[in-house]
Amino acid sequence: MAGCCKQYTDGWKYPTILLCLFGFFVNLRAVEPFFAAYLIGPHHNLTSEQVSASVLPVWTYSHLALLLPVFLLTDYLRYKPVIILQGLGIIISLLLSLLTHGVPAMQVMEFFYGIFTACDPAYYAYIYSVVDIAHYQKVTGYCRSITLVGVALGAVIGQLLVSLAGISLVYLNVISLTSTSMAFLCSLFLPLPSRTMFVHRKMAGDTTNILSKEMESPHSEQIQSVTITETENKGSNQCLQLLWRLGKEMKDCYSSKQILYWSLWWAFATAGYSQIINYVQLLWEHIEPSQNFALYNGGAQAISTFLSECILC
Repeated sequence: MAGCCKQYTDGWKYPTILLCLFGFFVNLRAVEPFFAAYLIGPHHNLTSEQVSASVLPVWTYSHLALLLPVFLLTDYLRYKPVIILQGLGIIISLLLSLLTHGVPAMQVMEFFYGIFTACDPAYYAYIYSVVDIAHYQKVTGYCRSITLVGVALGAVIGQLLVSLAGISLVYLNVISLTSTSMAFLCSLFLPLPSRTMFVHRKMAGDTTNILSKEMESPHSEQIQSVTITETENKGSNQCLQLLWRLGKEMKDCYSSKQILYWSLWWAFATAGYSQIINYVQLLWEHIEPSQNFALYNGGAQAISTFLSECILC
């Protein structure tokens, strides 16, 4: 029985299911399409100018500042701790938006939201370190499509509760907090990868080679001292070696024009989408204030996400 369980957890299905559950619940945020109205509404009572000029830019700059260090740490920490940090970031962000008030508190909230979004590469890269290359195409489809399902379903739930039940946006925040807490619990059970793309790729093999040579040699003490010296030198230069390897592989990858053009398109499209999805709610609020008109933000986001999922499929 124990052997069967171990075989299951060591396979590709167990980490894929857990990661998909994390991706689903962490994106099932019913309050997301109504967040500008939530900040401007009676719970926080901020103005549109405060939200657009003082609150939302904190997310933009914190995300930009954190993206590179988080990207470098993701591989070194073997993905899982960064995914856990991502879950914590969104939980703290939602808690602050629920329990605190005022522009400074909302700026701190947006900083933690920036941590959450900056950790996205860990979610998308993790699965490739725990499954065989034969399953890459399959798990890529699962892990990417489930996030769209979570976003669309969260928007639908939020829209139905606002339009039909007429509940306060505060309760949508509570629902979102519950969902992201479930995602955080799922992240705790993810297996820690034994290999990564850069840092932990060859360490195990190098150690094995050193030990095997040491066992075979009659002058083990001399070799041991040489090995220790080499290890110390290697440790001092490891950071430079990793940066050199990263630069070399980036050069090799982007020598292909197809990959270069695709990467540029992805970067600009992601940046544009992030800015639009954040600021379009303020435009809607300006055209039809939420205090005077019915909100259909959730329906608009659900339809756009559903269409993108259809294109992906």
